[in-house]
Amino acid sequence: MTRFRRTATAAAALAFTAAATAVLGFAGPASAHVTVNPKEATQGGYARVAFRVPNESDSASTIKLEVVLPENAPVGSVSTMPVPGWTVATEKRKVDPPIEVHGSQLTEAVSKITWTASGDAGVKPGQFQEFPVSLGPLPQVDSMVFKVLQTYSDGNISRWIDEPAPGAEEPEHPAPVLTLAAAAAPSGSASPAAAVASPDDDDDDDGNGLAVGLGVAGLVAGLAGLVLGGLAFTRTRREPVAKA
Repeated sequence: MTRFRRTATAAAALAFTAAATAVLGFAGPASAHVTVNPKEATQGGYARVAFRVPNESDSASTIKLEVVLPENAPVGSVSTMPVPGWTVATEKRKVDPPIEVHGSQLTEAVSKITWTASGDAGVKPGQFQEFPVSLGPLPQVDSMVFKVLQTYSDGNISRWIDEPAPGAEEPEHPAPVLTLAAAAAPSGSASPAAAVASPDDDDDDDGNGLAVGLGVAGLVAGLAGLVLGGLAFTRTRREPVAKA
């Protein structure tokens, strides 16, 4: 009886391990997609973001990454940071209306960024690589969707191009999304109502003005009295004294 229980326990443990392995093996690749970090930025500002690229292959390396910028949200300034062992190239397209950047009107914007590994610099199995980019001024839209192609050394291509749908589950091959928040109003700005003087303020100003006017008038009168008094005193001294 004891031997039977041990056998049943061992069989149950093996079955649980196999089931857990199957579940984890199925869920792992789905979560290892290309993302943009950070995931949020501010409209009208500049942001440094990085495209994080994990390797989902067990035997091949990632040797090429192509990032397509959204057509409905062009950006005037796009700069890349050097990644050791990788070369980078950009493509541009015409934009209409032009983009204003620091007072200049730009009629072209970067439409695509391509990184290519040199030699043995590809992203190997079990590794990931980040590709930093500076973007700005960011457009006045709620989000930017970047469609990405990830090419492996064995010729396979992972297409991260599925756009998210509001209220729906994450698609099978989701595209990286950068959410843009509206810029906050300046903290020192006063509301229009605050700039309007109240009736009480006008009354105070009138009262203060009246007090100042009376004070000046009194000062002038006092000075006049001193002048007249001085003249009278001088005249008195000049007149001869009458004899008794």
